[in-house]
Amino acid sequence: MLNNYFPILIFVAMGLIMGAVLLAIGLGLGKILGHSRPYSAKQSPFECGFEAFEDARMKFDVRYYLVAILFIIFDLEIAFLFPWAVALEHIGMTGFWAMMIFLGVLVVGFIYEWRKGALEWE
Repeated sequence: MLNNYFPILIFVAMGLIMGAVLLAIGLGLGKILGHSRPYSAKQSPFECGFEAFEDARMKFDVRYYLVAILFIIFDLEIAFLFPWAVALEHIGMTGFWAMMIFLGVLVVGFIYEWRKGALEWE
């Protein structure tokens, strides 16, 4: 049984070895061939084009996270819709109605978030 997994083990080992060697070569060549002229502006912390003005542990508005989560949910919805559309002939009406229930749940969740004001920015 181990003979079946041996080629996979060799493939993973060679990938790790090649990745480590190429990374070491790239870092070494960058250090040797690259020029470094550090000065205070290069060494300062940088955030979105302006200087940091508050503590890094400041609180964010929760709506930022709600919009991010909504984006992920609807992005995953699209990821499920493409294979469903391709296989619709083979899965028949059962698959069609299963997807309609899935989309219905997402629409209800979207309406709930919309009513709660998760998409409103002041």
